[in-house]
Order: sequence, then C-alpha cells, then structure tokens
Amino acid sequence: MLKTTKRIAAWVLLVLIVLMAIPLVLTPVYAIRGIHPVSMLMLWDNVTIRPVLRDWVSIDDVAPVMLHSIVMSEDGQFCRHRGVDWGEMMAVVDQALEGEETRGASTITMQTVKNLFLWNDRSFIRKGMELPLALYFDFVLSKRRIMEIYVNIAEWDTGVYGIEAASQHYFGKPAAQLTARQAALLTVSLPAPDARNPADPSATLRKLARRVERLAARSGAYVGCLDAG
Repeated sequence: MLKTTKRIAAWVLLVLIVLMAIPLVLTPVYAIRGIHPVSMLMLWDNVTIRPVLRDWVSIDDVAPVMLHSIVMSEDGQFCRHRGVDWGEMMAVVDQALEGEETRGASTITMQTVKNLFLWNDRSFIRKGMELPLALYFDFVLSKRRIMEIYVNIAEWDTGVYGIEAASQHYFGKPAAQLTARQAALLTVSLPAPDARNPADPSATLRKLARRVERLAARSGAYVGCLDAG
C-alpha cells in the first residue's frame, strides 16, 4: 500500500513538473509577435471537432476603447502590478478566512496563463500553478503583448474566440471600429459568454455596460502601458 501511494505521488509530481515546464518553454516563444498562441479550450474544441471561429488581430487593429474597457472592468491595476495584484489577493484571502463570500482576484495576466496553459476550475492546485506562471509571463512579455494574446484567446461565445471574431459575430464589424458602448457590452459579457449576448443585452447587462463605459472614458494613466511605443 505504501509503495502504491509513493508511486502515485511520484506520477502526480511528474505531471505537475511537465505542466510547469511547458509554459516555461512556450512563454519566450509567445513573446514573438508573429506567433499566434491558442488556448486549451481551443485545442479541446479542435480535438473534439467542434467548430471554432477565430481571426487573430494585432493589438494595433483593436479599438483602444475596447482595451481600456477590459482593463477598467477586469483588472484596474494591470499597468501597475507585475502579473499578480497582491493587494486584491490578500483581500480575498481575508474574506475567505472570515467566512465571507469571496470575489475574483484574477488579473488579466493570470486569466491569460490559465487560458493558455491550465484548466477551468477553482482548485488550489490550479491557482497555485497560476500565480508563478503569471509572474513569469509578466516578466518575459510586455503588457501590450499580454493584452494582445488575451483579447485573441478569450471566448466570447461557444466556439467564438478573440475580439475580431466576437466583433464580427455580434456587431458585423471589425474590432477596430467598435464604439464605446459596443466595447463595454463585449467586456461585461466576458464573465459569462454563454449566457450574455452583447448584441441583445438584458437591462442588467446594459446597466453594467454603462458603468464600464464611464470607467473607460476616465481610464487615463491606468491604461498607459497599452500605448503604442
């Protein structure tokens, strides 16, 4: 019994090492602008022969208000932290210790590495892998490149990946031509892409979008790292 337990533990450790090694190798490759990374969900869709709609687009061809909306809604400190927002993380830990319902503390960088390399659940194992990967990802890649990858692998509807495909899918226009209201609607649909339709928003979704639109209009220095340089 002891030998079996040790063997299982060894295999688990080996799997974790492999899972960590793959991102360490691929991250520097993903720093190359000509490389178009795919997410684990996209790979799974391809394996299961499910239709995938995706058209990679340069960050230069995405309406700035779309990028500003995402930052101000998803990760206001994106330009200031180094992959992990420790202040938000500690606040969540404190809430959990006090028995309160916790809010999400994932940064855009953390969401990106999760989509690229990990899986969808809320286990401590996944989160424990996500944190160092986010720090490494932020160290190797520029903020603009992280955002470029994020908006190109995010899922906006079943099988609809990336902002260009989403913009065409919902509004029939390229991502470069999105208005402030359309950008806000796309942003607030991200947490639940299967249930929220930016092209036919509910009253609640419109209310959330108005808030994001106001935040994006006042984003200022919060989005300075996304300026072309």
